[in-house]
Amino acid sequence: MVLDPPWPGHRQQLVERAAVQKGGVTVTRNLSPALSLLASARQGLHEAAISSRASERYAAAHLAALRCAAAVLAARARPEVPGSRRVRRSRNAWVLLTEVAPELAEWAAFFAAGAAKRAAAEAGLDGSLTAREADDLLRDAEMFLALVETTIGLSHQAALPMEAARAS
Repeated sequence: MVLDPPWPGHRQQLVERAAVQKGGVTVTRNLSPALSLLASARQGLHEAAISSRASERYAAAHLAALRCAAAVLAARARPEVPGSRRVRRSRNAWVLLTEVAPELAEWAAFFAAGAAKRAAAEAGLDGSLTAREADDLLRDAEMFLALVETTIGLSHQAALPMEAARAS
């Protein structure tokens, strides 16, 4: 289930809303990739909320947060100029996020610190985390999604409470 805004022509409105004035020239950004990543993140949060296993909940919530970070990168990052002689090291999404959106640096550090636990959860090491840690990360990822949506200029759509999501 992908949750897109319900009105006709919403993608065009988002592209128009992302127009920015730079030096007297209007630069239009296409937010479609960011929207797709946010929809995927929201789906991941839903899957995390309905999962009964803490390891699955943790991994899905962390991956959703990573997709949120990718959405910010898609909305704000600028490609390097072709022919540039600068050699760049490979960096992870959390490092890039702090460069592109410094206001999200604390969130990036928080989720980067949880990457090892996510790897353990994905590997099926159930004893590597508690149900409370998984539930806390799920709530944190939901807050991060809301912050990312407002950061890139979208209105936030609140997620279902965990109890209601698990009942479905």
